[in-house]
Amino acid sequence: MKNRRRWFLTILLACPALVALGLFLGEGWRHPLSLFDPERRGILAVRGWRVALGALVGASLSVAGAVLQAVLRNPLAEPYVLGLSSGAGLGAALCIVAGGLALGSVGLPAAAFAGGLVSLLVVHRLARVGRSTAPHTLILAGVIWSALCGSLLMFIVSQSTAQGLHAVLWWFLGDLQVFDVPLLWVVLVINGLAFVGISYLARDLNALMLGEEMAGHVGLDPERARFLLLTLASALTAASVCVSGLIAFVGLTVPHAARALVGADHRRLLPAAACAGAAFLVIADGLGRMLFFPLEVPVGVITAFVGGPFFLALLRRRQHAIWT
Repeated sequence: MKNRRRWFLTILLACPALVALGLFLGEGWRHPLSLFDPERRGILAVRGWRVALGALVGASLSVAGAVLQAVLRNPLAEPYVLGLSSGAGLGAALCIVAGGLALGSVGLPAAAFAGGLVSLLVVHRLARVGRSTAPHTLILAGVIWSALCGSLLMFIVSQSTAQGLHAVLWWFLGDLQVFDVPLLWVVLVINGLAFVGISYLARDLNALMLGEEMAGHVGLDPERARFLLLTLASALTAASVCVSGLIAFVGLTVPHAARALVGADHRRLLPAAACAGAAFLVIADGLGRMLFFPLEVPVGVITAFVGGPFFLALLRRRQHAIWT
């Protein structure tokens, strides 16, 4: 117990330092103080917004992943696997192609949230049997829905103009370049409210981890709590996708790492996952700018390199349990 508390405090204290380190990764990393020169302060300002977005998206996807893994009681669950990211990305891509950017800072997150919400409703309906929802069926439905959304995204790419094609392809790779500061503030408000709601339901998450029968014994309505938490996780995912594109595996790897260090109590796990996710995505983005400079590797590629093998390792460990 003491080790978990110690790790919890370490994560909370180390996160700001690691996020700040992201300011100096990329061009000029060998001489970090040069970024404070008067002629280069513009670069520092642009990078500061990028680091802020990376921290926000990383924290949001990590918390969403922790919620999904608890609600579905499956360590392989994450926003990308359940189709929430793909649905939100499809909504945002349709908004871009249809000229929805003219609506300002509200149009894009609204389209992404609509796509994520539709995905949640479709997947939840497909997995529903009678009055209950089977977690393993929910994951299967999510994978199928994600594949369908990916096919529709490819169709949009094939029919888009050169300008639309470039914008839509951006969603596949993931990018943390801030192109609309007011939009970033909108996302911050949405995700902040969603995180507060999830934190308030941390005890419900702990109860759901014990199974529906045990959750019912402590006075919790499992079906209602599950749908509410899935909706909040969808809001976190959709708002993040609308500003960063499709970034996979953050919601898979970070919650597992945080859980191994601070335990499964979501009162500690949620803030620890948020801090670790923020640091992870900022550092991953910085490495993408630094490793092959002057070329830049999209942050989604970096997270896939880390998360792909991690996902396969988890799948391998659970293979026997899955088939028996």
